[in-house]
Amino acid sequence: MNFLGHLFFSGDNHKLMASNLFGDFIKGKDLSHLSYETQKGIYLHRQIDQYIDHHPAVLELMHTFYPILPKVTGLAIDLFFDHLLAKNWRIYSEIDLAAYTQQFYDSIDFENPDFNANFKMVLSKMKEKNWLYQYQFPYGLYKACQGVSSRISFPNELKNGLIVFEANESIISSTFAVYMNDAIPHFQSIRANLNNLV
Repeated sequence: MNFLGHLFFSGDNHKLMASNLFGDFIKGKDLSHLSYETQKGIYLHRQIDQYIDHHPAVLELMHTFYPILPKVTGLAIDLFFDHLLAKNWRIYSEIDLAAYTQQFYDSIDFENPDFNANFKMVLSKMKEKNWLYQYQFPYGLYKACQGVSSRISFPNELKNGLIVFEANESIISSTFAVYMNDAIPHFQSIRANLNNLV
């Protein structure tokens, strides 16, 4: 999943939420130079990526869309699922999406020495443009697909992600529901044992 999904599976721990997002901006296995809280977020981020990449229903969906979105199928599904999470937010959270996203933005520690300049820049843009709240709207999905597509180093069809989503919304939504049903308890367990896993 993309930014909103990673935040959602972090629970209500704002430090964990920001560190989870940071997982996309750091490479390698040796994280010993980072604080323990940041290491936990990166670990959770990688667990989320691994789980969705190997979930049977998601793999089937990826197989379906690979001919339409070659090489970017996984990225497209991440964005599709964030859109559906935002669109159906009231099913999954008691906190209004606008309040949830604002609480996260307000909690960001831009002075955290663990976070690199690139990540801080993305966080600033995320807050300024309110990406997380915009995910629920077709235009928000369109902008997300356009933005990610433009940052990929090879020609790709992700720019057409909204068109693909709208033409296949039923199967994407049903797969998303299956995934969330499995993922929610899975990551509740991961978070409960996080101190013993990192």
